[in-house]
Amino acid sequence: MKTLILLILISLPAIAGVYPTDYETVAASQTDQALGPVGGAGDVLDRLIIVPATAGAGNVSIKDGGGSAISVFATGTLSDLHPIVIPLSARSTSGAWKVTTGANVSVIAVGAFK
Repeated sequence: MKTLILLILISLPAIAGVYPTDYETVAASQTDQALGPVGGAGDVLDRLIIVPATAGAGNVSIKDGGGSAISVFATGTLSDLHPIVIPLSARSTSGAWKVTTGANVSVIAVGAFK
């Protein structure tokens, strides 16, 4: 029992003691959707759950505030439509995290957003 509890505690993502408690959905074909009610420097983007609607789902990218877009999922032909989890554990340095989705792909963003 002690080993199981220890493994659970070790596997919890933490950045400076912040555990992700928020999530936000991003529909397909959105541009620079800010995460959180206000968003800002210090927000944590723990992971993205990519949800393709078709085998030819579009791209997904993220931005830290007004920074340059970072591609996290490139369009292509998928063999099935299972969700794809992308672990990030990243802290924003310049503003709200922003997510852009292509056609036929939505996202669930998990983190700690202001």
